[in-house]
Amino acid sequence: MDLLNIEIETERLRLIPVSEKYREDIFKEFSPEIVTYMVPKPAEKIEETDTFISSTVENMKKGEEIVLSILKKDSGEFVGITGLHHIDTLHPHFGVWTKKSSHGNKYGREALQGLKKWADENIKYEYIIYPVDKRNIASRKIAESIGGVIEDEYEKVGMGGQQLDEVEYRIYPSK
Repeated sequence: MDLLNIEIETERLRLIPVSEKYREDIFKEFSPEIVTYMVPKPAEKIEETDTFISSTVENMKKGEEIVLSILKKDSGEFVGITGLHHIDTLHPHFGVWTKKSSHGNKYGREALQGLKKWADENIKYEYIIYPVDKRNIASRKIAESIGGVIEDEYEKVGMGGQQLDEVEYRIYPSK
């Protein structure tokens, strides 16, 4: 399967493989505020964003993950990033973030619903793991909207040094 040519459309969004085309958007929008409840830390230099993009493309070529830019279907505006990591295992991991100015529009939910549908149709998995900090109510609602069930809880330290108190949702294949 050629993961670099995947395109997923939802009602309002288009999800396409991450690329250099949106490097400045990713660098600007993946900010300290956005990563408050996330493990990664924002890039300090745009070269770190370039490294993220190139390593992601390599991982997609190897069939290990799918990382997609989230775009508004009507305007092409960059909204954020979503991913399904470790797709070469029975327990892949979801991830999603949207830029601050897009919050409140449920784009993250719609993107993950589209990616979940794609996963159900294209890969074999027992369940998808979606770790979410307990305080991140918006992400918890996303997990619950796609059938996520809390199966574990743990503490973790983010790359920026922040303490995370996570619940691990498991999302099972649709029947």
